[in-house]
Amino acid sequence: MADQQARLSWRDDSIPVSDQFDDPYFSIQNGLAETEHVFLDGNDLAARFADAAQAGADFHIAELGFGTGLNLLTAWRAWEQAQEGCAAPSVLHFTSFEAFPMATQDMARALQAFPEVAPWAERFLAVWGGTGSCDLGNLRVNVITGDARVSLPEWTGKADAWFLDGFSPAKNPELWQDDLLGEVARHTAAGGSAATYTAAGFVRRGLEAAGFEVTRTPGFGRKRHMTKARLR
Repeated sequence: MADQQARLSWRDDSIPVSDQFDDPYFSIQNGLAETEHVFLDGNDLAARFADAAQAGADFHIAELGFGTGLNLLTAWRAWEQAQEGCAAPSVLHFTSFEAFPMATQDMARALQAFPEVAPWAERFLAVWGGTGSCDLGNLRVNVITGDARVSLPEWTGKADAWFLDGFSPAKNPELWQDDLLGEVARHTAAGGSAATYTAAGFVRRGLEAAGFEVTRTPGFGRKRHMTKARLR
């Protein structure tokens, strides 16, 4: 996969669809609710964010597939809600690996569908340059562009939770290979977790082989199942 900008089509003038992978960036039913169910609930982030706030500790999320930034904004909103009343708010670190970054104007257009996160989208888009890093005080973002099969092994960080949000394994198999899932495990902190919307058998087996305890749970909307994983 080359490092280049995302090519998009639009469904119902509001849902971006990747021309590279012929797959929508989020659920046509409710992308925000999908993110909350799969990635926040799948990683038990409400409780873990509350624990981090009480301890004054930072938290690190890593992600395969940055897309519209909806996952980031949903997590940031939950993080700030958990930090309310803290005398010295701690920092949410968010590292994402993206081969085809979306143009900022396309991100803004897609995010208009979710007024619930509009305040966070406005703050983020005001400083976001399209790639690289930005610092919003209690949120530090780093989007690493290029093929994750190359960039993730070179990354020196470790995440407390992973959002595995590549396009469908049938259409984007590069982000679901055993070697890459092994790198996800190698870059997960002790006791860390991962979650994904897919319950494909080869993905679950790849996570298990990488060292995760894997659970298949009810999915969002029309998807019967999703996958939760905890590093052994």
